[in-house]
Amino acid sequence: MTGKRTRRTSGRKRKNQEKWLSLAFLSPSFLGVLVFFVVPFFVVIYYAFVNNPVQHQFVGFDNFARLLQNSSFQLAAKNTAIFSGIAVPSAVVISLLLACLLNQKLPLKSQMRTSMLAPLMVPVASVVLIWQVMFSYNGALNGFLAHFGIDQIDWMKSEFNRYVVILLYLWKNIGYNMILFLAALSNVPVDIQEMAMLEGAGSFRIFMQIKLRYISPTIVFVTILSLINSMKIFREVYLLTGKYPYDGLYLLQHFMNNTFESLDYQKLSAAALLMALVMILVILCLFLADDRLGRDVEES
Repeated sequence: MTGKRTRRTSGRKRKNQEKWLSLAFLSPSFLGVLVFFVVPFFVVIYYAFVNNPVQHQFVGFDNFARLLQNSSFQLAAKNTAIFSGIAVPSAVVISLLLACLLNQKLPLKSQMRTSMLAPLMVPVASVVLIWQVMFSYNGALNGFLAHFGIDQIDWMKSEFNRYVVILLYLWKNIGYNMILFLAALSNVPVDIQEMAMLEGAGSFRIFMQIKLRYISPTIVFVTILSLINSMKIFREVYLLTGKYPYDGLYLLQHFMNNTFESLDYQKLSAAALLMALVMILVILCLFLADDRLGRDVEES
C-alpha cells in the first residue's frame, strides 16, 4: 500500500511539474496577446465612451452620434461596403469556379495551380509598381487603347478607380482561395457522387446538391478570409494614391489613419468598434448559414 501511495504521489508531482512547465512556455505568448491585443481592445472600448483622454468624462453614445454624422466617415463606410460587396463575392465565386475547373483532368494542371499562387510571392511594393505602370495616365493600358482611338484616362482619379483596385485584390487573392477549394473538393465522398451519376444526375446537379453542401464550411472560411483581406487593401491603395485618394477609394482605413494623425482618439475608437461590430454580425450570419447547410447534409 505504501508503494502505491508513493507512486501516486510522485505521479501527481510529475503532472504538476509538467503543468507548470507548460504554463511557463506559454506565458510569453499569453503576455504578448494580453499586452498587444486584449488590453488595447478594452482601452479602445473605454475611449469610445469618454469625452477625451485627459478629462475621462463619460459621455455615453455621443461619440458614436458624432461619428455617424461625419461626412468623411459616411463616405469611407459607403466605399468600404461597396468595395467589399463586390470584391469578396467575386473572389469566392471566381476561385470556386477555377477550383472546379482544375479539379478535372486537364493538361498542365500542376503548372496552372503554381501560376495561380505566384501573386502571393510578389511584394506589395512591386505589385503597386506594376499597377502604376499599367494604369497611370501615360501607362501601358492607355497606350494600348490609343491604338483604337480611345482618349487617355487617369484611371486612379476616374470613376473606374474602384474597379482597378478590385482587379488588384482579385489578382492577389484568387490563387490561395482556389487551393483551399481544391482541398475541399478532394474530400467530397466519391461514392455519393458515383451513386448520383448512376441515378442520372448531371454534373451541375451533383455540384449544386452534393459538392456545394459538403464544401460549405470551406466557403464560409474563404469568405471570412476574403473579407479580412479586403480590409487589408488599404496598403495598396495608400501606396497608389496617398492619404487622400479620389472619393471612390476613400476607405475606412483612410479615415482611421487620418483620424489617428489628428489625435481624435474618441472618433477613432468609435469607428473601430462599429467596424468590429459589423464584421462580427457578418461572420455570425455566415456561420448560421453554414450551420443550416451542415444540418441538411447530416439529415440527407
